Amino acid sequence: MRLRRFTAADAGALATLHGDAAVMRYIDDPVPHSVVANETLPAILREYAELPAGLGQFAAMAPEFVGWFSLKPAGSVGLDPADIELGYRLLPPVWGRGLATLGVGLLLRRAFVELDVPRVVATTMAVNVGSRRVLAKAGLRQVDTFFHDWPDPLPGAEHGDVVYAATREEWRQANATR
Repeated sequence: MRLRRFTAADAGALATLHGDAAVMRYIDDPVPHSVVANETLPAILREYAELPAGLGQFAAMAPEFVGWFSLKPAGSVGLDPADIELGYRLLPPVWGRGLATLGVGLLLRRAFVELDVPRVVATTMAVNVGSRRVLAKAGLRQVDTFFHDWPDPLPGAEHGDVVYAATREEWRQANATR
């Protein structure tokens, strides 16, 4: 798998991903194609100029488009904005093949080796067992559970959200023998 910057040509693939109910199950309602093409993708492309080099949202290719991975200043509810947040979404046909763990590992390496980031965080719904497993396998550990009063909560929100994190030093120690 390789990660690359998005281009305008990725609108259809990104819309398919964001429009998939299974992908969006723990995130939000599926997003219409027009919103992805007119708002989501332009925002991703704009961030390449606005964020420090090495950060942003990247198309995951294996060899075709299978989803995305992101590494950005933390902006999700429950996270410290001083941290760097890791995120990802993959198409259901590639679930269970290790690509999520691989992509998270690639971005952790980028964050801690290339960018010298002190701490990476990620959040997911507590009931999202698959994402929790991916984050733990990649070397992040659960550091918090929080409850937020969402305006239109998704099923399972009553169990809260969890925060996973890894510091540069923790990651280096864990990867020193690899």
